[in-house]
Amino acid sequence: MEMTESEQDGAIIVEPRGRIDTNSAKPFGERVTALIGGGAHRVVIDLRQIPYISSAGFRSLLISAKMMDEAKGKLVLCGMSAEIRRLFEIGAFTDLFTICGTRDEGVAKTK
Repeated sequence: MEMTESEQDGAIIVEPRGRIDTNSAKPFGERVTALIGGGAHRVVIDLRQIPYISSAGFRSLLISAKMMDEAKGKLVLCGMSAEIRRLFEIGAFTDLFTICGTRDEGVAKTK
């Protein structure tokens, strides 16, 4: 899995590419929590290039969301495919995250 970071209107955009599975979930989660620990209070994770996410990936996202809540910031997910959205619904994660269709909507939700 590759990951890029950028900034848009004061929010950090994290865009992973590829599968978030057992092998990639740990470095993915470590990077997001490092951003939060480093003072990022507005983070958007753009999942449009993610074809699959495992339970380890969900765990990384949950840890990141908890850390962001403790930091009084905002973590938003965006760009999910229908299949990834279905996995979030099956796991009952849709109530635990702010989920937007587009990156621009996600950035707006971090304000």
